[in-house]
Amino acid sequence: MGARNTQPYSLYLVRCRDGTLYTGIATDVQRRISEHGGNGRGAKYLRGRGPLELVFECAVGDRSLASRVERLVKQLPRLQKERLVADPEQLARLLAGSVRSQ
Repeated sequence: MGARNTQPYSLYLVRCRDGTLYTGIATDVQRRISEHGGNGRGAKYLRGRGPLELVFECAVGDRSLASRVERLVKQLPRLQKERLVADPEQLARLLAGSVRSQ
């Protein structure tokens, strides 16, 4: 077996030029945003939507937990995502009953 990644995953939200919010996870958010910016390894959704602005970042733990949190946040209505950007403490409240109970 190969070496396992021990870096914690972070949840991040990026605001696109058109005002939409993209949600993702990564162990190195700055590297991932650079990838989204144009080297072909970024998300298809973000192609042509730059410039991209990192508006939220929060370490969440291992990949499994980060994936569950990402899925939860992606399902939120835009207004709740905007609240999360404005008040990062919203994430803890959101997770209190959702992800940990799974």
